[in-house]
Amino acid sequence: MSFRDLRNFTEMMRALGYPRLISMENFRTPNFMLISEMLLWLVKRYEPQTDIPSDVETEQDRVFFIKAVAQFMATKAHIKLNTKKLYQADGYAVKELVKITSVLYNAMKTKGMETTEVEEEDGSKFKFDLGSKIADLKAARQLASEITSKGASLYDLLGKEVELREVRTESIARPLEINEAEKVMKIAIKNILEQVQKTKDMLNNVALDEANLEVKIEKRKLELERNRKRLQTLQSVRPAFMDEYEKIEEELQKQYSSYLEKFRNLTYLEQQLDDHHRVEQERFEEAENTLRLMQNRLKEEEKRLLKPGSNDDSDIEIQEDEGSDSEVEDRQLMKHHTAMEIPMQGKLNKRVMGTMQGGDIEDDEDSEDSEIDLDDEEEEDDMEDDSVEISPSKANRRARKPEPLEESDNDF
Repeated sequence: MSFRDLRNFTEMMRALGYPRLISMENFRTPNFMLISEMLLWLVKRYEPQTDIPSDVETEQDRVFFIKAVAQFMATKAHIKLNTKKLYQADGYAVKELVKITSVLYNAMKTKGMETTEVEEEDGSKFKFDLGSKIADLKAARQLASEITSKGASLYDLLGKEVELREVRTESIARPLEINEAEKVMKIAIKNILEQVQKTKDMLNNVALDEANLEVKIEKRKLELERNRKRLQTLQSVRPAFMDEYEKIEEELQKQYSSYLEKFRNLTYLEQQLDDHHRVEQERFEEAENTLRLMQNRLKEEEKRLLKPGSNDDSDIEIQEDEGSDSEVEDRQLMKHHTAMEIPMQGKLNKRVMGTMQGGDIEDDEDSEDSEIDLDDEEEEDDMEDDSVEISPSKANRRARKPEPLEESDNDF
């Protein structure tokens, strides 16, 4: 019995007007007196003119009382009650009592609703709501169809009552045949003996299985003991290769520490090399910017010189001399810059290769001497080119000098 059913039962009994307070703890243990009192009150509430004996002192009286109540509710209210549960007088009996109380409680609710509807109709006589009556009409039609079907089935059963009564009286009046009863009893005894034999066989099989299992358990225990002893011996004996393993492990630790040190040095040197390359690149870019500015300045001066002017020949010659001198200087600067670019690019394109061990000092000195010789040769070539470029400019300057005045007088 659930807590919700007990609570609903107590609330319905309180709503119906039961004079005694009912607690949910009353049904924890059997309480026949309370159950009988509630049954008698419910029967009186359903039909006050009933006459049911209320004596429940002895066991026979209680059985008769329960039967009388169950028969009354079955005939009058068409409610089927379980007499065994009612006789228990505990939580299971409450389930049977709920059947009666729910009928009375619903009837009380419908009666209350009808009274409220009557009052509303009295208050509003001229209002008629057809929608509220449709459900009532459907329910009435369904009840009418059920009444007719049940009446027809009852009529058919009553028509067969004459034949059934004769068969029933004949079967009751017929004497019991001893031979047939004996056969039935022998068959039942034989079946029971077979079942007993089956159970005995099963018990014997269980005993055999138990013995087999005990033997297997003993074997497993012996194997476990042997394995434990073997494990202890293996743990006590030191392996032969353990000393060599420890030595190799120590050497590996040393090699790993040296590897870490070399790796740190290598990363540091790579970082220094990257910084050096970055500085060289910045210098190279600055030199290119200065060279570009010089080229732009030279172009502007050439454009300015090529413009037609109204100055005299002497002024033109002086400007040409100055222009040639500036051109010579600019060309020298450009060649010097290109001579510097070549070794710088070579240095940038070089890839530093080496190991953690130091190289020979003599090789480094030879390489430095070779680089110095190359730089000297490049500077000498630049000076020769400058001299070659300057000589044509002087020739042009000499060619542009004006002729002497004596040759002009001879023309006259």
